[in-house]
Amino acid sequence: MKLYFAGPLFTAAERDWNVALAGALRDAGHEVFLPQEQEPGKDAPGIFSTDVGGIDWADALVAIMDGADPDSGTCWEVGYAYRKKPIVLVRTDLRRNEGSGGSGYNPMLTESATLRIEAVAAPIDEVARQLLETLGSLEHGS
Repeated sequence: MKLYFAGPLFTAAERDWNVALAGALRDAGHEVFLPQEQEPGKDAPGIFSTDVGGIDWADALVAIMDGADPDSGTCWEVGYAYRKKPIVLVRTDLRRNEGSGGSGYNPMLTESATLRIEAVAAPIDEVARQLLETLGSLEHGS
């Protein structure tokens, strides 16, 4: 499956986590568009057009919803993909927003998802396992 990997990429920890999870997806046979690999040296218009092209190319979008409030760019990517392709939201963050129905983030995001993974404080190998299982269910239409 061709996947667009949306998520925050502004700290070394975020970038390393993205690479590790994208690597697990690739090792399982998926093609992954990881924006941080596509964007170096590009200006804002170049980043925008490259990333929109990546979303259009993908069969599904995987979006990381970690943070006190999920990354604004990731939120935009989810909105752009809504009703165009399956969206899998992944959250490992411990923080919860009481007004969000217990999900920890905005209902406009949770309700746009085809499937959601809530893996609170899970190690990356467990997140990868759950994500691969979820993607398998998408591929098999269940």
